[in-house]
Amino acid sequence: MVKVGVIAAQGAISEHRDAFKKAFKETGLKGDVVLIRDKEDVSAADGIAIPGGESTTIAKYLHRTGIAGEIIKKVTNENMPVMGTCAGCVLLAKEIIDDQSEKVNPLSLMNMSVKRNAFGRQRESFEATVNVEDFGKPYHAVFIRAPTITKTWGNCKPIAMFENKIVGAQQDNLLALSFHPELTSDLMFHKYFLKLVIKQP
Repeated sequence: MVKVGVIAAQGAISEHRDAFKKAFKETGLKGDVVLIRDKEDVSAADGIAIPGGESTTIAKYLHRTGIAGEIIKKVTNENMPVMGTCAGCVLLAKEIIDDQSEKVNPLSLMNMSVKRNAFGRQRESFEATVNVEDFGKPYHAVFIRAPTITKTWGNCKPIAMFENKIVGAQQDNLLALSFHPELTSDLMFHKYFLKLVIKQP
């Protein structure tokens, strides 16, 4: 029985939890979903999802509660899988391109540079088809105040593209997505992340 933790700071928390529960059921994999509210909760998780929301607010919460330090420790020492969607994608990056006044203090786990709100503000939200490497089919993605991944290096590789922009990247067990897979009925990315957690080929 594995446990996937969802950071319960802000954003589509219940949507991620429900998507993972459905993914467990549909794949037949044995596991449960827990909400991460403080640093003690991190130790119970075999993998963690960081939902979308406001990246500055989520970053402050993670560092203030000590959750950030625990995640970094488990990734460094145990190669724990982490999936970041939208704001979560920003928080995983080592570099943030930001023209906003309030800066983000990221987890700095992935070898990538991210531009916040690259597609515009809330009113510029949209849905589009994304080409995903090795998935065998396109993915219908929801973009809300979405970032783009402007570059990757080292062992961080692009895995999803939209209009020649990188909107998904993977580095070992770390998965960063510019869009919101929890807001669609397609559980492709949640199932993929579960395989990383359970260490299935």
